Amino acid sequence: MGKTYERIDGRLRTFIEDQPMFFTATAPLAADGTVNLSPKGLRGSWAVLDERTVAYLDFAGSNAETVAHLRENGRITLMWCAFAGPPNIVRVHGRGEPVFRDDPRWRELIGHFPDIDTTLHGLRAIVVVRAELIRDTCGYAVPFMSYDADRDLHARRFAREDDTSLDAYFAGKEHVATSIDGLPGLPLPLPPTPAR
Repeated sequence: MGKTYERIDGRLRTFIEDQPMFFTATAPLAADGTVNLSPKGLRGSWAVLDERTVAYLDFAGSNAETVAHLRENGRITLMWCAFAGPPNIVRVHGRGEPVFRDDPRWRELIGHFPDIDTTLHGLRAIVVVRAELIRDTCGYAVPFMSYDADRDLHARRFAREDDTSLDAYFAGKEHVATSIDGLPGLPLPLPPTPAR
């Protein structure tokens, strides 16, 4: 039923790029640490960079568990499900790294996301994931669901923020600079957003 792949290309790449959402899973090293599972949406906010590397935009939110876990140990699994068409689930297990605004790689990486207006969403990092294991499974139990459109609530909420007010927003949240388990999260204060 399931198959392991050496690279993300062809049908597999098309499948990943066509999905309207995906999920991320991370965990701290501590045995009693909080496992985090997050849905990610907004079309155009993820990209296949090469045959073994994917990336997605990490937008404003009320916590930064994924960022904290990646900073501690780098382990991450990404999962895409087919909610329409033939049943399929694709998982990319690998090592991830949050690339922050002041990183020299930022300008090159942001170029992989031409179809989304990042100024509307409080972009705080680009998460780059290097695949160690790429698998698909049948997805027979995944329900059919229709994709109507991205919600506009996130853009409406964060489009009114500039770097200073966004930094203040993050500083006011209990689990942005520090994770639920006390790990370092998003480095504050935020560096300015580089020009595109």
